[in-house]
Amino acid sequence: MTASDAVWRTELAGLPPPRRGKVRDIYDLGDRLLIVATDRLSAYDHVLEPPIPGKGRILTRLTNFWFAELSGLVPHHLLATEVADFPAELRGDAALLDGRAVIARKAEVIPFECVARGYLAGSGFREYQEGGAVCGVGLPAGLLRASRLPEPVFTPATKAESGHDENVSFERVAAALGLDVATRLRDLTLALYLEGARRAERHGLLLADTKFEFGWIDGHITLIDEVLTPDSSRYWDAAAWRPGEEPASFDKQFVRNWLDASGWDRESPPPRLPDEVVEGTRRRYAEAFRRLTGRDAETP
Repeated sequence: MTASDAVWRTELAGLPPPRRGKVRDIYDLGDRLLIVATDRLSAYDHVLEPPIPGKGRILTRLTNFWFAELSGLVPHHLLATEVADFPAELRGDAALLDGRAVIARKAEVIPFECVARGYLAGSGFREYQEGGAVCGVGLPAGLLRASRLPEPVFTPATKAESGHDENVSFERVAAALGLDVATRLRDLTLALYLEGARRAERHGLLLADTKFEFGWIDGHITLIDEVLTPDSSRYWDAAAWRPGEEPASFDKQFVRNWLDASGWDRESPPPRLPDEVVEGTRRRYAEAFRRLTGRDAETP
């Protein structure tokens, strides 16, 4: 797969222009949504160039896999994952949509990202270094980068349309949504994380942390967006994990590390990714998919 195979953006004939997120193009079909995962990659709230060939299909297929695996814990928003089941007017774009698009129910999005952490990494590690806690959750002294936490913790964040998300406390979520809803979101987030972490570890991966998004559909809290992908999660190689060391990862950390080493200030336009970083990212995403599902990412 080469850069020429990558999908940067979509324009579907006969449909209004999509709402473009960092990596997805979302088309309003009236009572439903068509969600198309492009091959765009974001880091530090910037969309990077060039895209990662095949990334959108890997994320879509992995999310669909997890929706099915986790359906006993929480309902999800998927209606159709195969182009053959899409409305007839979309089938002319079958080659583009196949494997990277789904039809989903509309939801009233809950305005918090629901993050679960089982290990100390990223912004959680930085917060811990500053005050011994993450999102108001106190943690034992003496933990190192990549340390396993005594038990997984719920560390929500605001959902920013632009700019940076902000880690917040459980109390902030409860004040905005009510204690019962906040508690339900926390319990669901930790249950989903634990189920994902158990499966990942059976296949040689550690699920360090992940974020879920939820919405209201017909009065029920429903799982939406992407689930347990290398874009929304940190996956580490279990065999190479050592507390205090930078873990070997199968996620966006490979790109973040390159950006950090480049000297980029995270505010100006980001540097263009070199070919080896694009290919290295693609390989890591494909390997995470293979380990988790037992299938080749390149095989339909």
